[in-house]
Amino acid sequence: MAETTTHSYLENTGRYKGLLSWLTTTDHKRIGLMYMWAMMVFFLVGVILGEIMRLELFRPGQQFFNAQTYNGIFTIHGIIMIFTVVIPGLAAVFGNFSMPLLIGAHDVAFPRLNLFSWYLFIAGAAIALASQFMGNGPPDTGWTFYAPYSTQTHTNVVAAVFGAFVLGFSSILTGLNFIVTIHRLRAPGMTFFKMPLFPWSIYATAWIQVLATPIVGITLLMIIAERWFRIGFFDPSLGGDPILYQHLFWIYSHPAVYIMILPAMGVITEIIPTFSQKRIYGYRAIAMSSLAIAGVGYFVWAHHMFTSGISTTERWIFSLLTFLVAIPSAIKVFNWVGTMYKGSISLKPPFIFALGFIFLFMIGGLTGLVQGSLATDIHVHDTAFVVAHFHYIVFGGVGFAFFAALHYWYPKMFGRMYNFRRANIAFAFMFIGFNLLYFPQFILGLMGMPRRYFDYLPQFTAGQQISAVGGWLLLVGIIIMLVNLFSKKGAKAPDNPWGGKTLEWTIPSPPTVENFENIPEVTEQPYNYD
Repeated sequence: MAETTTHSYLENTGRYKGLLSWLTTTDHKRIGLMYMWAMMVFFLVGVILGEIMRLELFRPGQQFFNAQTYNGIFTIHGIIMIFTVVIPGLAAVFGNFSMPLLIGAHDVAFPRLNLFSWYLFIAGAAIALASQFMGNGPPDTGWTFYAPYSTQTHTNVVAAVFGAFVLGFSSILTGLNFIVTIHRLRAPGMTFFKMPLFPWSIYATAWIQVLATPIVGITLLMIIAERWFRIGFFDPSLGGDPILYQHLFWIYSHPAVYIMILPAMGVITEIIPTFSQKRIYGYRAIAMSSLAIAGVGYFVWAHHMFTSGISTTERWIFSLLTFLVAIPSAIKVFNWVGTMYKGSISLKPPFIFALGFIFLFMIGGLTGLVQGSLATDIHVHDTAFVVAHFHYIVFGGVGFAFFAALHYWYPKMFGRMYNFRRANIAFAFMFIGFNLLYFPQFILGLMGMPRRYFDYLPQFTAGQQISAVGGWLLLVGIIIMLVNLFSKKGAKAPDNPWGGKTLEWTIPSPPTVENFENIPEVTEQPYNYD
């Protein structure tokens, strides 16, 4: 009888060898890693651009470049970070790599479509980056492409907008793939309420991707049509309305915040019970809160527009809805803390990054309520306070959750461990640096420092310089983390280094090409540490 051999997905087992075997793969694990490598490059470029802005703002007056160049730098910084890192981030990388393992599937429902989504992602990112080097100079509108800036500027906005449009198509196809995968490919016996909570968060996110992303796609095409064909959508001189653009943009872009944060919350919900060695507290409440965040998140977009001239009735309704969407987020935090209570805590790097996420996300969430309140929003709108709140959510939240997920599933991805001491040192630099970088922006905003300004008055100098130092420490932490993870191979990882109870820890590290030799049958709730 012939001996059967199993191969790791990292080995060349397909039709092609080397790089071509990766570029033609339909293996969800390899596609997840290709997203990760691409996003790492984009992330580092975005970080460098952010550090350049902080150097320019170190002192009042012009230091290295003029205001127009500064506008171009913060625009491309925003485009890279939002459209190529933060929005696709956790869903594209760990939704691809980990979600099929967690539900006991061999692959996603549409493997070829999955690869096509990655190519669309790369194409959209390439077009957006190319816009910086085409004629008329880089776009200077900010990543939101607000009208009338985007319709009247003489810079190269069309290419950047079209790049974002292509990236949106990638997001829609990925979301569709994940919805079908979760509905159709769960292991036998895995009902929805026996499914781990990271797939729940991916499921809620995927619905937002499918339903909300087409709105921003149409909006971006309207900008192109107005610039090329002089069709009056947003330009008042052509009969358009710039407020219409804000409505259409934020109808997508606020749900996009939940595309960013829901997978992050799902990751934390996997890590907390594993390193507490305790069943998750309030499983159904966490699952339903993911759907509640996704649902209510569609109806809060106009809290970005309290100073735009909308009616008083609109203002108080959207303010109320903004406070309501905080409730399911608070449910998650309460249940995470409840899970840790009397747990057998193991302070490994994934858990430490998860704790960092909870702390930073709480600051970001609570300061968001300051902006959701009508009276206080008038004072802090378009100030550095908004910059701080935004980064506490998208970097302090999504970024630290991404790093937590990377440290958590790294042994499963590569079959190797990393140095825990260096990981903890990296976290310390990143956590301290992040808070030094962005917390002073809250104070500067309350003092009246406008956001997106190239220059500022002398009274803001101290806060800007503390932020610059924080940025340097954060960069040092990121470098230490990446060197620790990717510079050398660590010890061979066991199949279940953390003592986890979900299905991905029952298979070899790294997994075989088909994931499971035999599809498992699920008979009990996940996270059963009893």
